[in-house]
Amino acid sequence: MGNYRYITNRTLLNKAGEQKGNMAVLVPNDSSTAKVKYRCPECSHQEQTEQEWKRPFNVKCSACGFLMRLPKLKDEIKKEKNREKKLARSQA
Repeated sequence: MGNYRYITNRTLLNKAGEQKGNMAVLVPNDSSTAKVKYRCPECSHQEQTEQEWKRPFNVKCSACGFLMRLPKLKDEIKKEKNREKKLARSQA
């Protein structure tokens, strides 16, 4: 990672559960400010912004006010596996 302590590029879900948006976050080693570039999954508004880096991290769309949350990747993977298990059980 070199000069950054946190880097991510993720897809975001809208209220209907469709993957429509994305968010890229960079946090330099010597800073507590995150550089964020996003496309809102609800209104498709694109913007670059900076805000304080803290967990849990979230960004509010400046156009429609939709709150985009960025969970820890480990938690996101667990949630997706549980969703798949429930879907498999309901189909069986």
